[in-house]
Amino acid sequence: MADSTPVSTIMTTDVITMTSDLSVPEAADLLTEHRIGAAPVLDGEGRLVGLLRDEDLMVSEARLHAPSVIEFLGAELVWPPSLHRYEAELRKFAASTVGEVMATKFAQVVPSDSIENAATLMHDHAISHLPVVDNGRLVGILARGDLIRFLAATT
Repeated sequence: MADSTPVSTIMTTDVITMTSDLSVPEAADLLTEHRIGAAPVLDGEGRLVGLLRDEDLMVSEARLHAPSVIEFLGAELVWPPSLHRYEAELRKFAASTVGEVMATKFAQVVPSDSIENAATLMHDHAISHLPVVDNGRLVGILARGDLIRFLAATT
């Protein structure tokens, strides 16, 4: 693609946001009502503190992955990575607020980042949405659909 066009030219600036105290059902309704797959979560000061994706809400309907247990010399050993995954899924399964299910570690871009870099980041890390921040403040969001529309318009 080799496009140095800045993200700011195609990002969505009228962003639907949430707060961490919003209930999970209300968050699901908000995503559905606006036909979006993710929403940035802001604190009381307007700072970006999380990202709620539709897949974060699906855990309550999915089967939990039980941890792997190995029996060795009469003792049962739990495989640590599987236990960590199970604990994370269990927390989301029992969650009642956005703050309990949102991602707190996620990729972000700044308005001057190139579309090429953003697309590469999204592709390499299987990301569907990238918050766009300027000095820690949310200024937009870039979704896969924004990239597709840009590509369609330039070809």
